[in-house]
Amino acid sequence: MIRRSPVAYLASNLISLLGVVLVTSGAILWLMLLPSWWRGDTNPYAGILGTIVLPLVCFLGLLLIPLGVWFHDRKRRLAGEAGALLPKGGDLRRLLIFVGLTSFVNLAIGSQFLYSAVSYMDSDSFCGKACHVMEPEFTAYLSSPHARVGCVECHIGAGAPSLIRAKISGTRQLYGVVFHSYSKPIPAPVESLRPARDTCEHCHWPQRFGDRKFFVHTEYATDEQNVPSTTVALMKVGGETWNGTVGIHGAHGNAGGRVDYIATDKRRQSIAQVTYTAPDGKVTVYNSTDAPAKPEELAKAERRLMDCVDCHNRPTHIFQLPERALDTAMTDGRISPKLPFIKKQALEALKVDYPDRATARQQIAATLERFYQSKYPQAYTQDQALLKNAISQVQTIYAQNVFPEMKITWGTYPNNLGHTDSAGCFRCHDGNHSSSDGRSISNDCATCHDLLAVGEKDPKILTDLGLKAPPSTGGGGK
Repeated sequence: MIRRSPVAYLASNLISLLGVVLVTSGAILWLMLLPSWWRGDTNPYAGILGTIVLPLVCFLGLLLIPLGVWFHDRKRRLAGEAGALLPKGGDLRRLLIFVGLTSFVNLAIGSQFLYSAVSYMDSDSFCGKACHVMEPEFTAYLSSPHARVGCVECHIGAGAPSLIRAKISGTRQLYGVVFHSYSKPIPAPVESLRPARDTCEHCHWPQRFGDRKFFVHTEYATDEQNVPSTTVALMKVGGETWNGTVGIHGAHGNAGGRVDYIATDKRRQSIAQVTYTAPDGKVTVYNSTDAPAKPEELAKAERRLMDCVDCHNRPTHIFQLPERALDTAMTDGRISPKLPFIKKQALEALKVDYPDRATARQQIAATLERFYQSKYPQAYTQDQALLKNAISQVQTIYAQNVFPEMKITWGTYPNNLGHTDSAGCFRCHDGNHSSSDGRSISNDCATCHDLLAVGEKDPKILTDLGLKAPPSTGGGGK
């Protein structure tokens, strides 16, 4: 009697043979990728291959092996062949031992596959790099105050139910990417975002907000000298303080009562009605007199309990306006105000409607080089290092905020924090939200901040406090 190896029994038909090939190939490729993972390589496509594609290949192969055996046995019986499919005696013992050992190995590898897949799909690399659609959000995330907070900390809750919901949602998104049916730009705000008490308040405890925040912002004029003007304020950001006063966070949180609002647009920029419930239970309804909504519109519109993200709507994925981005770069010294007209020229270069990011990078450099070479040859020659650095910074500002392929440009995603870049606070605090008894939501500046200096060239308050003044300016010679 001819002895057959266990593999011969398990691969006695084409379906089972294909299963053996898939399992073996998947396992070998997985072992080949292990060294790159140990080195910490973060290529997103290698991660998809190793943690998602290869496990599917291996599990498909394992399924095909017994399926092929079943079909083969069924075919034999229908053909009238007699005799048992499985061997007897020593061959059967060897087959059982082989199946037992390979099942143990497959179970061990399969568990690692599943663990690696779940871990990888929760990684920032998978969230931000595996899908080009998320490039704008991931780019903004990397330069945000929350760059060291994992994506899943805000977008996916704890436990298996949250993970399952997130992956089901991800499946729909994958369909959109494959068939190019996703929105450009991605709609905001995220309607299914977890509430602040489950995300923000894990680190930002409302009861511990400080009483005042020192605020300094310098803007640069678009003249030859890039003249700076600085505003200094004390922001009343606190909760409920020891003396009973209530700051911004306190007034919009539990300490100052409950605030509900109704927005008539999906972006929550048009606030038609605000309902304030005082700590004593008294309810006051403020309706917009500037753009009043009809009762049927209010009934259909979204009603929300005011949350952190209603003001801090871009806590991580922050897209700046060009004026603010340039002012910050000049204040930080990344762009030198000594270059004549650098604010004006950089602003004009940034606001051009470029077809793609590569063209923008080339044209920004060419435009600034040409201007200084023709209009300020002395500065072009003497301050070449400052100019090259300025060009690099302007290119970076564009690359971090504008994505033509996703139809994201300046102002696509308004920032509601404050009221300089967009309506922000003035969505409600505009003086045009009034109650039936004639009261209005205040738009008095002193409600939220004490202004110590407004648009001053050299604020005395900074000198008195021993703080550094904004960078000095001066135009180069022609």
